[in-house]
Amino acid sequence: MTHPETGTSLDMSSAPAKRAAYALLQAQAASLFAGERDWLANLAQFAALIYNALPDLNWAGFYLARNEELILGPFQGKVACVRIPFSRGGCGACARTLEIQLVSDVHAFAGHIACDAASRSELVLPVLVDGQLRAVFDLDSPLPARFDGDDAQGLSAALALLVQATDWDTRPENKA
Repeated sequence: MTHPETGTSLDMSSAPAKRAAYALLQAQAASLFAGERDWLANLAQFAALIYNALPDLNWAGFYLARNEELILGPFQGKVACVRIPFSRGGCGACARTLEIQLVSDVHAFAGHIACDAASRSELVLPVLVDGQLRAVFDLDSPLPARFDGDDAQGLSAALALLVQATDWDTRPENKA
């Protein structure tokens, strides 16, 4: 299925196609980051790349870790929740546990936050820099059970490229 706005997406119709798609996505991400190390620019570019390349998404973006709360960062999709406590939803669970959250049915997930009623499934990955949580990367889909372990693995590898290619500002007022 193609992206409703751009008409483009990677082929994820089979396991081999999905693996090839994520290899291509990683190459595209590496190309985007070549010569650019600013954290804000890289997060914005990454969110746009993922949103436009992966089929069946209605939201892709970052929530930045600040104390025990997540603050909306660069994203693609409809307007979103601005603040999420670590105690709520898939994003909060990811921030709290530092583990990938693969949610096949958001309505069955305890503490789910319905920023967009059209979302049916979710994948949330931690963004760790030197062992510290800096953000979570959240993907939502209008399809139930849209995400699987291959998605988690492919996106984890792409996020690792982002982390390595980015200078993370360490001044407290600019922490992402």
